[in-house]
Amino acid sequence: MYWNSTPPVSSKYKSPGTVILPLPRGGSAARIPVMSMRHALCLAALACLLAGCAENDSLSDIQARGELVVVSRNGPTTYYLGRNGPAGFEYALAEQLASELEVKLKMEPAFSLRALFSHLRRREADIAAAGLTLTGKRAAAFPHSIPYDKVRTQVVYRAGRFRPRSTADLPGMSIVTLAGSSHADSLATLRDSALPQLTWREIRGADTMELLEQVREGDAQLALIDSGEFAVQQSLFPRLRVAFDLSDEEDVVWYLPPERDNTRLLVRINAMIDRLRADGTLARLREQHFGHTAGISRIDSHTFTRAMHRALPPWRPLIKRVANEYQMDWQLLAAIAYQESHWDPKAASPTGVRGMMMLTLPTARELGVVNRLDVAQSLRGGARYYKNMKRRLPADIHEPDRTWMALAAYNIGMGHLEDARVLTEHQGGDPHLWREVMERLPLLQKSAYYKSLRYGYARGSEAVTYVQNIRHYYSILQWQEIPGNNAQPPLDIEPLVPEAVREVSLLAL
Repeated sequence: MYWNSTPPVSSKYKSPGTVILPLPRGGSAARIPVMSMRHALCLAALACLLAGCAENDSLSDIQARGELVVVSRNGPTTYYLGRNGPAGFEYALAEQLASELEVKLKMEPAFSLRALFSHLRRREADIAAAGLTLTGKRAAAFPHSIPYDKVRTQVVYRAGRFRPRSTADLPGMSIVTLAGSSHADSLATLRDSALPQLTWREIRGADTMELLEQVREGDAQLALIDSGEFAVQQSLFPRLRVAFDLSDEEDVVWYLPPERDNTRLLVRINAMIDRLRADGTLARLREQHFGHTAGISRIDSHTFTRAMHRALPPWRPLIKRVANEYQMDWQLLAAIAYQESHWDPKAASPTGVRGMMMLTLPTARELGVVNRLDVAQSLRGGARYYKNMKRRLPADIHEPDRTWMALAAYNIGMGHLEDARVLTEHQGGDPHLWREVMERLPLLQKSAYYKSLRYGYARGSEAVTYVQNIRHYYSILQWQEIPGNNAQPPLDIEPLVPEAVREVSLLAL
């Protein structure tokens, strides 16, 4: 069939160097020189090749669709849904990159490490950001960024039980690790090279909390976990301790999909990491998400965890109601109350402070609190006092530093906090950042410094401990709600399928 009604041109009318093409109705046959036709085909092929490369360039794809898709593990050290939306260290880094690329960020949770890397293989994500260590096996399969953190593999056990001192003690012990993890690879290497009797169980999933729960409950003797994750989660498992380090420090990187042109995207990622490290943003993000873990003893964590399950429940509804009245997180108000009185409504000290929020009599009068032993009045008085401190801070102090400095002022007074900020600035630090002001607060106890300050001597070390403890308790209370806030993993239907039909192949319609 031809597009026009004119029959094909006879070959006797063809010139040797032409090809005759029929044109749509109303047109006439076109004569194109053969050499020109070959050039056109070559140019068309080159154009298709270039177009294919452009389509396969990951950065171009991200910018074209206006969205950066990042797959991550769900947990307190990586990515989770908090009361105010997405949170976590890896989320903060991914959000920074999305902002620089001027695209939206979409976080995809993976419920196992194997699923996480499957997202990359299937090109369902642009980046895997999940606290993943750099291994030879992974590097051979996936492009990766430069390191942005370092961790060690740690062997964790329960205090009071047998503590292994080296890898020689591991055979015969029940060990758990995440399936598909670098820790499982390390155990396989140990078994194949030196410890043939070594055995372990691999847990499907991506949450290391499950490993720690098994050790706590006695279902396993040991768990392998990264040092950074254990430092953060140990507060939830105060009876667990590090037996020994299984590895030296290992690099933590982002991974990208294989078989794609990731050159330009990696340039942007690596430049961002270098810049965040150079300007101190990376250190600030680490301090923001993990800084509260330092200085808290195992006994303090155990005491708090026990109180959280025993003493807090009767007061939780009231704390939530008061926090809502003053537009603050209930977990923060609860953390302040615990630091003040361990949630004891009748608490009192020799200095005259009383009640759940341990208010002095002058402060209580100023805040309109008639009965300091009335829990509702005490909570409202404490919340009001905290909000007053926060309101009085300079407007250019932003969150989360604003909250931590308000807590310091709550404890030590606004005048002494201001002295510490002045001292911070004189020493070349940034008075708007809690981590830098925190370093100077203890100097208020030294005569070489407080003699020249407006408000003089103050117990600055106590203020630092006060704030860091509250940050620690606040984080634990927030993490308790993580499982309820996040999407649940897909249902594993295999145990529900009868044995007789598991091997049956079904034909699709």
